[in-house]
Amino acid sequence: MKIDRAGLPFIAGALVPAALLASTRRYGWGTGFAALGAFFAYFFRDPDRQVPAGEGLVVSPADGRVMIAGPSDGRWSPPGSWNQITIFLSPADVHINRAPVEGRVTRIEYRPGKFLPAYRQDACDNELNEIWLDRGGETIVVRQVVGVLARRIVCRIAEGQTLERGERIGLMKFGSRMDVFLPAQSEILVRVGQHVVGGETILARLHARAAASYGH
Repeated sequence: MKIDRAGLPFIAGALVPAALLASTRRYGWGTGFAALGAFFAYFFRDPDRQVPAGEGLVVSPADGRVMIAGPSDGRWSPPGSWNQITIFLSPADVHINRAPVEGRVTRIEYRPGKFLPAYRQDACDNELNEIWLDRGGETIVVRQVVGVLARRIVCRIAEGQTLERGERIGLMKFGSRMDVFLPAQSEILVRVGQHVVGGETILARLHARAAASYGH
């Protein structure tokens, strides 16, 4: 399995002391650092995913558990009427982020903020990165939101770039949350509490007319 390059400094930062400690026969400490290196390798794992085919499908942008699935109440969403799906990522989940739909990146906005637990209602004030996608004239918004442990958002796409559904777009380090805002006409296909897999689980289906317009 691949390991994302963002994890290499963390892995090396644990394994180098582990090797030095082992060389001086301080095996207890060395084992601890080796275990930390193994955790970092596990955290930054980057498995390949089988992205489902089909018109108008919205796939999960991350692994995790669904916290919100339904109409947005306006506290979290951009201005307007949206359906919202929010996914909480624990440290045990794969943290690679993926594009939920195919489309063109029209806007990327980083906003500094707090580092509250990602599952709290006021986590909308946390540091975040907001990605706006245009898919055949419809807008889908994806937010990378940090939590208590996540202190850095990695975004590897640029405005004007065209993405494929399920394409890797970045990651968040050490626990976080992702919000997906969809047109109000979209059909949500997941429920609160469901565990989803990034790039594979179908979250929703876009309105048929909008889905058909893509590519025309």
